[in-house]
Amino acid sequence: MLRQCVPKSPVRVHTSARGILRGAATNAPATAAKEKLEEIRGRLEKGPNFQDFVQNPEYTREEWTAYEGKLRREKGENERLRLPPWLKTTIPMGKNFAKIKTQLRELKLATVCEEARCPNIGECWGGGEHGTQTATIMLMGDTCTRGCRFCSVKTARKPPPLDPAEPVNTAKAIASWGLDYIVLTSVDRDDLPDGGSNHIAETVREIKARNPNIFVECLVPDFRGDLTCVETIANSGLDVYAHNIETVEKLTPFVRDRRAHYRQTLSVLQQAKQFNPKLVTKSSIMLGLGETDAEIEQTMLDLREAGVECLTLGQYMQPTNRHLKVIEYVTPEKFKHWEQRGNELGFLYTASGPLVRSSYKAGEFFITSILKNRQAQTQQADAAQTTQKQ
Repeated sequence: MLRQCVPKSPVRVHTSARGILRGAATNAPATAAKEKLEEIRGRLEKGPNFQDFVQNPEYTREEWTAYEGKLRREKGENERLRLPPWLKTTIPMGKNFAKIKTQLRELKLATVCEEARCPNIGECWGGGEHGTQTATIMLMGDTCTRGCRFCSVKTARKPPPLDPAEPVNTAKAIASWGLDYIVLTSVDRDDLPDGGSNHIAETVREIKARNPNIFVECLVPDFRGDLTCVETIANSGLDVYAHNIETVEKLTPFVRDRRAHYRQTLSVLQQAKQFNPKLVTKSSIMLGLGETDAEIEQTMLDLREAGVECLTLGQYMQPTNRHLKVIEYVTPEKFKHWEQRGNELGFLYTASGPLVRSSYKAGEFFITSILKNRQAQTQQADAAQTTQKQ
């Protein structure tokens, strides 16, 4: 009996020990997963919630000045700032929104509105209160060769080849919308010898061939400072040459891709105007990345010195957790200050507000009036010269 019992005892102990070890091994991942879940929940509670993105109340000055939330992260702080009330926007919806999205998909066109997660997409695509649709077409695909730390557009060293049908498809779509003003932008294509400049120029020509009266704005790359590419775009028939400086000089190396340079941007804008003096030149600055008032002022002065005529200033908003965090949410009052300062410095048009973007519907209407006035002045001058010759 003893011989039968002795071997059973160690077997029972061994089996029990294995069970304990198995149980511990099984519980360890579950415990880790639970802790991870609690961590995520904690982070979500501290960050913007769903309601932050679905409301769009008309806040008065008294209401937003009464806002007691934190607007600036101090050095060393890692928590994301809560979204202040003046940055809350509506969920995009409606017939116009659905229609324009369907058209873009059918023609295989990308828009910066979607790729850059623009907060104004509902207003522009939906048409707002007046039902006027606006979209910014993004040429040369949806993948960029650069990796700016503020931008949510996909990146790759060698994106897919260009679609040769894109210039015609883009022109067809725009002609069907019956717009007076269209904005074309593009990804950077450093993998192409000409940076895609000829592709953009061809698109402009196709658009103008179908509607000579439409105003075309091109928000283009810096083409690595290649002035041949800049000249190609400047003389393509467009009306507004836009290239964004994005931020102040000190922050440029930390915000933009290493191939983008502050002085290079100024040079591109200045040269575009020299290649075609009839162009309106335009640029944009994001605020909330840690810049100082003195640095913003200097950037505006540098842009004016480069001959830039139109300027937009808007709030930087972190698109994903992988991108730069917002250092400060700038108040509407401060944006108003920069609008006034821009007018004082001589910009023909300064759009400055929390939700203002480089391609913004209200700005397009204003620039249209500038272009129409210039056209009228040119026609009057031509008529006067003709009369003198007779």
